[in-house]
Amino acid sequence: MLLSVSKHVDGHFSIARIARDHQVILTHGNGPQVGLLALMNDHYKEVAPYPLDSLGAQTQGMIGYLFEQELRNQMPGQKVCVMYTQTLVDSDDPAFPDPDKFVSLVYAREQADSLLNEYPDWFIKADGKHFRCVVASPKPQAILELASLKHLVSADDITVICGGCGGVPVKRTGDGLLKDVEAVIDKERSSSLLAEKLNADAFLILTDVDAVATQFGHPDSRNIRTATPEGLNQFDFASGSMGLKIEAAVDFVRRTGKMAAIGSLSRCSEILCSDSGTIIRPGSDGQVTYY
Repeated sequence: MLLSVSKHVDGHFSIARIARDHQVILTHGNGPQVGLLALMNDHYKEVAPYPLDSLGAQTQGMIGYLFEQELRNQMPGQKVCVMYTQTLVDSDDPAFPDPDKFVSLVYAREQADSLLNEYPDWFIKADGKHFRCVVASPKPQAILELASLKHLVSADDITVICGGCGGVPVKRTGDGLLKDVEAVIDKERSSSLLAEKLNADAFLILTDVDAVATQFGHPDSRNIRTATPEGLNQFDFASGSMGLKIEAAVDFVRRTGKMAAIGSLSRCSEILCSDSGTIIRPGSDGQVTYY
């Protein structure tokens, strides 16, 4: 199964419980980390700033290392491997002129205004009650290390950490060579593609909420227990956060006919047994059940 982790504070305990009995492919994000590195990078004026693809590669190694170390501590004797990955994108993707991917820490309005004054080329958008920096997030076309990943996964006894931060974005030039792209890839979109191509039997998106809410933060909101892709169409989810998770999960279900789920990292064992989270299964009707 493939686990896409959004919030990974102390998450290794929950992941290890599953990985002891199932083969796990683990992906993760890097929004706060890459945003902080970009800020630190910009303050060092003696050299040109590192581009986002390089910062993405840096955070892939950093976060992957932390996951690997903690999982080895939790699962002595079991095999854990981190693989750096690149994600191919289309240089004409419409995301480039309209960036919307959050990559930084959260700021109050006054802090956001101050940053825009200092860095006029940046883009900052509202994220709930706060503000965060945004960059372009083109859709993933292919995972370049897929063949190597299939070889690793075929061993059946290796927990693989890959696709970190959505993969480092690259494009093909006219002569077929790879070139860096100033962007980040949405980890749920790339994880959905990876889960499909690796023939995962389930795709779990793990975050800090117990389940998908119909109207998050509203008093009439209800947590969804099960739904078909068609059933989820009746709701309007926030485009920058839960909406992307729903899109990725639904795409996986429609393309593979298998289960996807969204829920709390701390309860991933229960999600796997359909006792927690929002479970999305194939179906052409609009069925939705609630907790």
